[in-house]
Amino acid sequence: MKGIIPAIILAAVIPLRMAAGQHLPSHQMTPARATSPQDTTGIYGERKDSLEATVFTSRQDGNYLARGKELRTEVISSAGLRKMACCNLAESFENSASVTVGYSDAVTGARQIRLLGLSGVYTQMLDENRPAMRGIAAPFGLSYVPGQWLESIQVAKGLSTVVNGVESITGQINTEYRKPTDEKPLFVNLSTMNDTKTEFNIASSLQMGESWSTVILGHVSGNFKTFDHNHDGFRDDPGMLQVNVANRWLYYGPTGVQVRFGLRALQDMRKGGQEGYDRSTYTLSPESPWGSDILNRSVNAYVKAGIPLSEDNSRNIAFVADYTLTDMDMWSGASKYMGTQNSGFFNVLLQNEFNDAHKLTLSLGGTADFYNESLSRRVMTQTLEPGRQLTEEYAIGLGGEYTFHAGEKFSSILGLRTDWFNGEGFRLTPRLTLKYAPIEAVVLRANAGRGLRRALPLIDNIGVFSTGKAFDGIFNTHLLEDAWTYGGNATFYLPFGASSNTYIGLDFFGTEFRKQMVVDYEAMLNAIDFYALNGNRSFSRSYQIDFNVEPVRRLTVSATFRYTDARIEMKERGLTEKPLTSRYKGVLNLQYATNLNKWVFDFTASINGKSRVYNFMEDLRDENGKLLYKDGYSPAYPLLYLQVTKRFKGIDIYLGAENLTNFRQKNLLVGTPMEGTAGHGGMAAVNTALPDFDASAVWGPIMGTKVYIGLRYTLWK
Repeated sequence: MKGIIPAIILAAVIPLRMAAGQHLPSHQMTPARATSPQDTTGIYGERKDSLEATVFTSRQDGNYLARGKELRTEVISSAGLRKMACCNLAESFENSASVTVGYSDAVTGARQIRLLGLSGVYTQMLDENRPAMRGIAAPFGLSYVPGQWLESIQVAKGLSTVVNGVESITGQINTEYRKPTDEKPLFVNLSTMNDTKTEFNIASSLQMGESWSTVILGHVSGNFKTFDHNHDGFRDDPGMLQVNVANRWLYYGPTGVQVRFGLRALQDMRKGGQEGYDRSTYTLSPESPWGSDILNRSVNAYVKAGIPLSEDNSRNIAFVADYTLTDMDMWSGASKYMGTQNSGFFNVLLQNEFNDAHKLTLSLGGTADFYNESLSRRVMTQTLEPGRQLTEEYAIGLGGEYTFHAGEKFSSILGLRTDWFNGEGFRLTPRLTLKYAPIEAVVLRANAGRGLRRALPLIDNIGVFSTGKAFDGIFNTHLLEDAWTYGGNATFYLPFGASSNTYIGLDFFGTEFRKQMVVDYEAMLNAIDFYALNGNRSFSRSYQIDFNVEPVRRLTVSATFRYTDARIEMKERGLTEKPLTSRYKGVLNLQYATNLNKWVFDFTASINGKSRVYNFMEDLRDENGKLLYKDGYSPAYPLLYLQVTKRFKGIDIYLGAENLTNFRQKNLLVGTPMEGTAGHGGMAAVNTALPDFDASAVWGPIMGTKVYIGLRYTLWK
């Protein structure tokens, strides 16, 4: 690992003295005929090009529904990524009600998303259409995608294309990175928060002749000091240091051949819990500081090649290969998890666009995952001796997708794929997407199909390590989960406002599980039970309404509201609401820009609905002795965000604040209080050595108000 980062940087800066490059299509290696270059918005000042040209200054919507997509797709543009500090992908969804982001626990800093009321593990994460954040990489993967590396995020609800595999159940989130062809030789972003969390990003796109271009990406983040503002004895945020570098290349040949390849390496260290925790000296006693110590390392390499088979590119073939090594060393109290995952992905696509109405895409691809896991669990009621588990998982499939267009009014995508899973045999995955626009102002969509994914019970639910509970059941079994998702969207474009992007969108999506891994905190006393659904019901229903308007020039108003009904049939409780799943979320975003975008003001307000808490939380009381969850539900709570940006020629200076209401979840730690430890605020410390200790029951914000300041510098070509 030590030699990888210098090697990437060295390869990126080899001086090739050639002329300037050209704009190319985006990441798709099988474009339909000719595609237009990526748009460049937010141009601050003069640019010196080889030819004189008129340069326009425009303002891009931060969040919007993509009008031409068959699937209901929300786009978070580069403008949307600049509305907040957006330190990483996990912090890029505050303006979206579709995606809810929370903490896995109060110790590790791991973030988890929810889409359609279900955990983010059921959402397929893509890195420019390559599957990413799989397996061991999932718990912290969102934190390893710097927001300033991205040019957009596409959130597609429902079941998407089968050509990328069958792991999407609730939808897909695709990240588009800065392109090698960007006319930005240098981009720098530096920000710091009042909690000492500091971040530095750098990006450089270089064109070397008519065929070659590259982009170099660098990221360093961490905090110099940790705090315990709620005085519960645990750090609010773990001490962290992350180093992340990437180098992406593009070759575009004179015959239309495209080759994209790249390397990426990262290392992340984080320490959470009580100050003074030392994994080498920790003893299972209340006097010994409890905490977590995590080291994550990862290397990724990929190559994508596209070859046109016809002069107009209506027929083409593409090949994609990806390799990822993920290594996690995690200590939690006296327990230890060591995991290594070697993952390979390949895909061969053949596309034939017969004419404007008919297109056929064939795909042959698969994944191979090799896990080497070692678990040592030592809590008061359980001792699991260190045991090594080697798991090999293969999936290879053949799929086809037929697309039909009847002008601009109607389109349909029929996908069918069969995959062979080792130990499971063949599975057939059908998917259907329909889009109908009876008039220009109305777009109707419908989508249904099947999704399959392998569960990693401990990693998918990493918060279980931040407890004193015993593990029971099939926690080492990689169950093949099976679900059907269906739903649709209606978007109505309205003839008022200062732009043509005034709309109301209505969504409904539902997911039904046939097989699922259940992680049950409530079936057993001081134990977590892992078991298969076994014919019981598990489903989610999600309803959403979106509204967007620009009432006057340069003022954008976006409002969205989502309601979720997610239920599961558990051993002891029968059919009940899924715990710690918010019933609803509403978001209002206002953005105003002065003439020429010299000043930009962003304000976001959200209301987050109540969620059912675990049964062992129902008797928790605050410092005054009042029940925190008298009806078995967490309270609804508001969050407010504000940012002001001043733009100069090539320089943005921004100042902002998050969680202006300073709302924080009380009693993040559940367990038996230690006598004589009541401190500031009247709360006693929790005895971390007892089996009822639990730091994973998180439903709300951990951090209070945070203020940040930052600077973005862009050097234009």
